[in-house]
Amino acid sequence: MSINTLVDALASDLSLLLGAREISNLRRLTGGASRETWRFDADGSSFVLQRVRPGTIGGLKQEPSVLVMAARHGVPVPELVFDGSASDALTQPFMIVRAVEGETIARKIQRDDAFGLARQNFCRDAGTALAKLHGIDVQEVSGLEDEDQVERYREVLDFLNEPHPTFELVFKWLKAHQPESRRRTIVHGDFRLGNLMIGPRGIEAVLDWELAHLGDPMEDLGWLCVKAWRFGGAQPVAGLGSYDDLFSAYEEHSGVKVDHDVVRWWQVLGTLKWGIICISQASTHLSGVIRSHELAAIGRRVCENEYDLFQLLEGEW
Repeated sequence: MSINTLVDALASDLSLLLGAREISNLRRLTGGASRETWRFDADGSSFVLQRVRPGTIGGLKQEPSVLVMAARHGVPVPELVFDGSASDALTQPFMIVRAVEGETIARKIQRDDAFGLARQNFCRDAGTALAKLHGIDVQEVSGLEDEDQVERYREVLDFLNEPHPTFELVFKWLKAHQPESRRRTIVHGDFRLGNLMIGPRGIEAVLDWELAHLGDPMEDLGWLCVKAWRFGGAQPVAGLGSYDDLFSAYEEHSGVKVDHDVVRWWQVLGTLKWGIICISQASTHLSGVIRSHELAAIGRRVCENEYDLFQLLEGEW
């Protein structure tokens, strides 16, 4: 079947789903290891379709429910238009959201003049959005996973059966320095540049909630500060701002004091997690489950995380 035939068939299905007279400008967007992402117009309004790729385990999980809940509490998110998590109308689980204008490419956000004000506002916006998310009652969304992140990634690395002495050292450090978790909240799980839609004034929407779970809220702050998500920028928070600016905004809107050492612990764990995820995604390609040049290339980044981990353990944030 040709690509034009596939696009025409998808456009017809979308027209039926949305009751739209005309579907236009349907095109597939790049990126996304576990989702197909398409943008299109329906009767003059712009939407985004995310469809789970074949072979992906778990479907959409609780993502549509989390999107609705987050929006209700003022977290900037795209509006959910159609929840297809239990539908077979497009073969694989899917959801449709209203499109949000802005930019997600980190190098443009970090460098282009159009985002100068957004860069100034980034730590304030990020801290505010996370404070709102972490303030939501965990009972509002059922079915979210709640598991020990260290144990989970210990199991993943063991399953992958690859020797990485650096990661073994870090697992021991994490166990020896693990802080007491004082709060249990909804955690985004992948809050970083690339998953944030940035407009000229700041964060317009938080995207990609597929890893949302219950956990320590400092996990999100630590993940945002992982070196890989600075994309070459000099500042520790997404390459754009300082720890103090992020923590101050979070404290102002959450009423919770941030312990820098706890965030550092989560930053170490986040760096370890990303290193293991790089192995896992490359393995997905190599095993033939999902053939993808993007997944294969990610496997080359494992050594970067090993280097970053040594710097963190030596006290370099």
